[in-house]
Parts: sequence; structure tokens; C-alpha cells
Amino acid sequence: MKPKSIILIGMPGAGKSTIGVVLAKELAKDFIDTDVLIQVREKQTLQEIMDASDYLNLRRIEEEVLLETDLPNHVIATGGSAVYGDAGMQHLKTYGPVVFLSVSLDELRRRIHNYESRGIARRPDQSFDDVFAERNRLYREYADIVVECDGLNQAQVIESLCRQLAAF
Repeated sequence: MKPKSIILIGMPGAGKSTIGVVLAKELAKDFIDTDVLIQVREKQTLQEIMDASDYLNLRRIEEEVLLETDLPNHVIATGGSAVYGDAGMQHLKTYGPVVFLSVSLDELRRRIHNYESRGIARRPDQSFDDVFAERNRLYREYADIVVECDGLNQAQVIESLCRQLAAF
């Protein structure tokens, strides 16, 4: 059986990049953060892209970048808004299971202190609560595996994820 990728989705602050790096090391896979791919391609931060245009342009660029990827043996940390692009998500799903790192709104509030400047692709009138409600539904739709992260440390999240991957 050929190696498969693991695609991590979830809200900003859920730990996709942090967990992803450790998971990649544990499973002997490459690690890629699609937000970094976007920034390298565009030569701008996510916030600069949105400041120069808008959140819809950032989502369009994100989907283009996802569709351009060829990541057959990676742990892939996606941007929080990747789930808005069905074509991009369907492309990623061809590489392996999608894992939703589920974190409660209260826990995310404790983790994120730079909501306004973080480069979160959202309508200008959308509160963090609104974004959470809208995206949570999409994350669950695309997820093959859900890891409930509240109350777990990094090692416990990875242990839960690996256990569910083995059963997948």
C-alpha cells in the first residue's frame, strides 16, 4: 500500500501547524503548511493579501494553491478557510484522510489574541463566533476523523489522532 497523506483542518488556533510538525516527525512524513505555500507564492502575508483585496480573493488564492499541490506522503496543515473551496478539499482528500482538530470556542478565545490581524479569511462584519459557527459545520462535513482536542495536551491529541488513523 502506498503512503498516504494526512490533512489537518480546523479553526485558526486549533493547533494544525503545531500538531502537524510533531505528527510528521512521528510518522516519518514531510510536513507542509498551506498558509505558508500561499504566502511564498504571493510574497505577502495572509493579512497583506486581504488588506490589498479582500477575503474572497484570499479564499480564491487558497483554493488555487490547494489544487496545485502534489502531496502524496505529507502531513498537511491547511488554512482555516480551506473548507470554503470544495474543489481544493476534494483534491486534498485524494491524498488521504481529513482530520478535524475540533477545539471549542472558549478554548480558541483563550488561544487567539490577534483575531483582527491574523489574516483570517472572513467577511468584515463577521465576529469570531460567527466564523466559528459557519466553519464548524464545514469542518465536520469534510472530516473523515474528528479529534476533540479540549482538555488534551499535544501528546494526547497526537495519541488520539494516531489511534483513530490506525482504525481508519
